[in-house]
Amino acid sequence: MTEQNAKDRAPAVSCVFVCHDGSGRVLLARRSSGARDEPGTWDTGAGALEFGETFEAAVSREVREEYSTQPLDITILGVRNVLRDDPPSHWVAVTFAVRVDPTTVTIGEPHKFDELGWFTVDALPEPAHSQLLPTLALLSNG
Repeated sequence: MTEQNAKDRAPAVSCVFVCHDGSGRVLLARRSSGARDEPGTWDTGAGALEFGETFEAAVSREVREEYSTQPLDITILGVRNVLRDDPPSHWVAVTFAVRVDPTTVTIGEPHKFDELGWFTVDALPEPAHSQLLPTLALLSNG
């Protein structure tokens, strides 16, 4: 593999966030037919870290974009190295818990999500995105 090909295939850094209400419920979004992958599945929010951006700034920006609300509190939960075969992908997921006001949450990106819902971790909707349970495991350990 050439040096350029290796750079082109470098893992991306994603800021994954589990929005919660501070009372035991987490916010999940159902991925629409226009989603990048796994349409119809339920997942937490996430977005790419942009050049020069802090983790907290990336999470705040993505929460505003995806859910049209402001984070009230951001806490880092951990980091996962995510390797998938289908579709082939590799990224580093820096994962955060983000408290939000449930009354202010709406779908901010209808081309990516078609439904939002508040759930407890012991009563999750199906089908789940392939990364949902490993992400929520960080929340449970945090």
